[in-house]
Amino acid sequence: MSQVTVRINGFSYAVGCKEGQEKHLQAMAQEVERRIERIRELGGHSGEGRLLALAALLMADEIHDLTAEKMSSDTAHQLAQGRQARIENERRREQLAHLVERAENIADALEED
Repeated sequence: MSQVTVRINGFSYAVGCKEGQEKHLQAMAQEVERRIERIRELGGHSGEGRLLALAALLMADEIHDLTAEKMSSDTAHQLAQGRQARIENERRREQLAHLVERAENIADALEED
C-alpha cells in the first residue's frame, strides 16, 4: 500500500492507494481541484466543506450524464441487434415457406404418379 499526498482547495491530504496507482490518484485530485476552481469562477466563495460538496455534486452529475449516454448507446445497440434479428427471422421464414412450397410440389408430383 502506497501513500500519496494530494492537494485540494489549498489543503494537503494523505491518501492511501495501491502500488502503481499514485499518478492516477494525483490525476483524480486534480479533477476535483478543477471543479472547485469552476465553482469559484461562478462566484462560489464559501467554506471548504461546501466547495467540496459542490465539487462532488458536479462530479456526480457528470457521472450520471455519462451513465445515461452509455445506457442510451447500449439501448441503441440492442435495438439495432433486435432489428437485425427480426430481419434474419423474416428471411428464415421466407426460406422455410419456400421449402414448404417445394415439398408440397414434390408431394403433389408424387401423388400424380
